[in-house]
Amino acid sequence: MSMKIELVPRERSQVIRHLMQFYLYDFTKYLNIDVDNNGIFPEYPGLDAFWTEEDTKFPFLITSDGSPAGFALVERCEPGSKDNDYYLTEFFVMQKYRRSGVGTWAAYELFRRFPGRWKVTQVRNNVIAQAFWRKIIGDYTGGRFREKFHPELGNPSQFFVT
Repeated sequence: MSMKIELVPRERSQVIRHLMQFYLYDFTKYLNIDVDNNGIFPEYPGLDAFWTEEDTKFPFLITSDGSPAGFALVERCEPGSKDNDYYLTEFFVMQKYRRSGVGTWAAYELFRRFPGRWKVTQVRNNVIAQAFWRKIIGDYTGGRFREKFHPELGNPSQFFVT
């Protein structure tokens, strides 16, 4: 299996927008998200900024054997940020590619491309994502990460250095 992760230019932004529909569908298990009368999920808030703020926001397409397999949205934090330099805003691997190594490979590749202090967050009741990220980050850092929970929402976040 040949895997690749690449920045998506504005003229190809539709691939992320289309994959976002599957991502939002997956999230209906955890959040109250509905489709409109045409069966379309709402636009992801702030998605356009990933093509207008090119120095701080990075939209990546993950492919497997040349086919779209998922995406990642990475944000560079403001200089002087207290806890982290980078935030993995969203990360999605289509079900067909889960448990195949695509997600692990893509996460490691992102960590290598952006050395520094990272934050990765999961929704409180998405225990599958929490287990995935604790394992990935734990393996990548040799267990050197800390976890904090959002005081109101209860969402866990892992903080670590690459």
